[in-house]
Amino acid sequence: MSATTMGSGAIPGPAKDEKTSLALGRSRHRANVIVKTLCVAATLIGLVFLASILFTLLWRGIGGLSLAVFTTSTLPPGSNGGLLNAIVGSLIQTVLGAAIGTPIGLMVGTYLAEYAQNSTLGNAVRFVSDVLLSAPSILIGLFVYTLLVEPFDGFSGIAGCLALAVIVIPIVVRTTEDMLRLIPNTLREAVIGLGAPKWKMITLVCYRAAREGIATGVLLAIARVAGETAPLLFTSLGNLNWSVDLTKPMASLPVTIYQYAGSAFEDWVQLAWAGALLITFGVLAINIIARVVLRGGK
Repeated sequence: MSATTMGSGAIPGPAKDEKTSLALGRSRHRANVIVKTLCVAATLIGLVFLASILFTLLWRGIGGLSLAVFTTSTLPPGSNGGLLNAIVGSLIQTVLGAAIGTPIGLMVGTYLAEYAQNSTLGNAVRFVSDVLLSAPSILIGLFVYTLLVEPFDGFSGIAGCLALAVIVIPIVVRTTEDMLRLIPNTLREAVIGLGAPKWKMITLVCYRAAREGIATGVLLAIARVAGETAPLLFTSLGNLNWSVDLTKPMASLPVTIYQYAGSAFEDWVQLAWAGALLITFGVLAINIIARVVLRGGK
């Protein structure tokens, strides 16, 4: 019987299993190569687009940079105006918007991660935060316009700051919750086991362990609001004159870029490119400085 079986060309059990394993290994290797190739191609495509954007900003924006851009307010076409009032207005509104939205987002994210993980209220707050995160910024601008601009019959820097704060909050909420959830429960149990209250465990242990991730979320929020135009068109509107009064319309770089980029005057278009370059490198500088400070604090 054994001779008949061998003569019929049947493959013994171990040899057949080894052949199947080799075929499966080659299939997996091919799949790995294909996926890796697609990932590398997607990365290269993304880098090409990013490099083209940065190159265009440098090529078109550097020519418009001069001392007058930082020392002169916006002026009529052909008057060698600058962007001083827009730069200062953007700094004020972005800093105040982040200063208002970051603590609120941090507290809400902490509540969702540490106190209301499976509660009905926590799920409702998380759902609202996610909806707000994906809401178009122009709707937020209209919402603040209805609350603070229309009832008081006037645009203001305060309304612009609050509109940016509303955009900041859900980004910080989502990042804070995700970063705190990544901390092992064993670390929390060890701190509680030593007799520390929960609030001290959160502030002295969890925040320290998650500070880089939370800081990244805050930076992402700042990067987003620094370039927002639609909410500011409905709230702070813009101002061609120098003004740091939060109760009056206030200039900002995104609104000025929006107004100047579609202008028929070459000097205004050039200033628009210079303003876009300033926003890009301003956000880049904030990211670099924050990461250096966080790493140096370890």
